[in-house]
Amino acid sequence: MVQTNHEESGTPAPVTAEEIIDIVGPLTDARVMAIIATGATIEQIEEAAAWAEGESDVMGDLRLRATTPVVAVYEILRTEEKYAEDRD
Repeated sequence: MVQTNHEESGTPAPVTAEEIIDIVGPLTDARVMAIIATGATIEQIEEAAAWAEGESDVMGDLRLRATTPVVAVYEILRTEEKYAEDRD
């Protein structure tokens, strides 16, 4: 996905609920709002979703390099039923 920028400041535009749902699938409004509140970019949300979908020992080294927003989104997603079922 392409991250859009605010024309004046050049900073990434805030992620929308629709973009989050496109990346991770259906979530409750509360979880979507929690992800938005992390300030994570689309790329960071995609990274967190990849972790949540493929959580394993292979991901261990990558966790050490994660940015705070990625970890925050990951923590939100890992309690989501869809991702919890994948780990069982």
